[in-house]
Amino acid sequence: MLQASPILAIKNLDITFRTGKDRNFHAVKGVNLELRKGETLALVGESGSGKSVTALSIIQLLPKNSTLYGETSAITFDGVNVIGKGESVMRTIRGTRIGMIFQEPMTALNPLHTIERQIAEMLTVHGSMNTAQAKQRVLELLDLVGLTRLKTRLNAYPHQLSGGQRQRVMIAMALANNPDILIADEPTTALDVTVQAQILELMKSIQEKLGMAILLITHDLTIVRKMSDRVAVMQHGQIVEQGQTEHVFSAPTHAYTQKLLAAQPKGTPRPVAPTAPVIVSADNIKVYFPIKKGLLGRTVDNVRAVDGVSLKVRAGETLGIVGESGSGKSTLGFALLRLIASQGSITLDGKTISGIGGNELRKLRSDMQIVFQDPYGSLSPRMSASEIIAEGLKIHKPHLTDAQRDEIVIAALHDVQLDPETRHRYPHEFSGGQRQRIAIARALVLEPKFLVLDEPTSALDMSVQAEVVDLLRNLQEKRNLAYLFISHDLRVVKALAHHVLVLKDGQVIEEGPADALFSAPKTDYTRALMAAAFEITAKAA
Repeated sequence: MLQASPILAIKNLDITFRTGKDRNFHAVKGVNLELRKGETLALVGESGSGKSVTALSIIQLLPKNSTLYGETSAITFDGVNVIGKGESVMRTIRGTRIGMIFQEPMTALNPLHTIERQIAEMLTVHGSMNTAQAKQRVLELLDLVGLTRLKTRLNAYPHQLSGGQRQRVMIAMALANNPDILIADEPTTALDVTVQAQILELMKSIQEKLGMAILLITHDLTIVRKMSDRVAVMQHGQIVEQGQTEHVFSAPTHAYTQKLLAAQPKGTPRPVAPTAPVIVSADNIKVYFPIKKGLLGRTVDNVRAVDGVSLKVRAGETLGIVGESGSGKSTLGFALLRLIASQGSITLDGKTISGIGGNELRKLRSDMQIVFQDPYGSLSPRMSASEIIAEGLKIHKPHLTDAQRDEIVIAALHDVQLDPETRHRYPHEFSGGQRQRIAIARALVLEPKFLVLDEPTSALDMSVQAEVVDLLRNLQEKRNLAYLFISHDLRVVKALAHHVLVLKDGQVIEEGPADALFSAPKTDYTRALMAAAFEITAKAA
């Protein structure tokens, strides 16, 4: 039973950002929202619609170039208007009464502090626990979010964890002090489908136990339908529709809501020619990371991140790599590109590259490129889009003039369906989907034969996901590219992949043509992955 009065009420919220001497960007316009204890309110909309800005305003964490909040604006938490409250007041609210799961865990986590220290800090700074109590609570929280294996690696740093593991650490930190409100900004973006289901169930159970209110920000409408009581749809900083979730999903009244609900990856990849040459092959690839202990740092064991994987990818073919977080998907991709050390044999277009280095390997870099998971973190904030895309050309094609490079950049932007007139803007001036297109353009300008796509759609809203899937499919047909497509989103894999390889604990446990594997998975693990992915989809259908 929900309480009658809201624990959080947002009234006439207006937020403007100063973007230049005489320029302002109106990010949030007249937003009104209410949230009650025990309720889940989902805030949905495309990248740049104002969702995260609205959430950050609740805990007063907006950047300094923001103008708050309009003369009649109010953000009332438990009867107190928090707008304009000082740091001393907000410090008692943040992390204790309002917890937040941030969207980009690699950016939100301190790279210089261990996982244990960062979780414990929430308990000692924002809570009232001593060091011993905090350590015990850290172990409990790791169990709670499904990171039992990390209990033996409390001294690990964020870069030593997978994307999904980092996301779960963020969730543990947000839940540490049993908050009244949990703001979850894309809480399952980096998680595979089975862990996603576990985390959603975890949030539900904790909500029922504590009567916690949840403000859920997500681009995944299937999760919205599964989790939320009410939904508010944002477009261009405004709430265009809100109401009970089932009602909005079954009878959306606004054209934008109808567009969002219709957007999902569709279609299938073009068949690969039987005579297509093998571009990349790998035999018995192993990547082991040592576990060191003691003052002398002796190796006592190894993390077998990739353990004897063999594969091949032909021209025009997409090999999908799926599996849970920490299964070795990204590590395998990095090993194939020779970005990390590995054992085993790797060939590129018939040439063995596993034993070469230096200038010889550098010459081959233009033939094998990567698009990273986080389009914001992988783009230099100090370089314009044009400079980012042209950087590889300066290294691999130094004979080109500035004008020639600019022509190639313009052509690449046309290929990824971005306006070339925007090429002098910086990454922060683009949406998430546009940044990912820039990352794809950067890889394509060198005309590679092999492209590793590491979760390229995970941070994108559903409509942009569908656009990027279509874009990747068209680019593959046009350039006859070989893709290694790494993803936890099996719906996207189904739309793109010809062949699928399932990883668990660094080993291949099942592989085969995509159609056969999706229609009749042979192992219990693959069946569990499929059930977790398509059960959520079915519930949202």
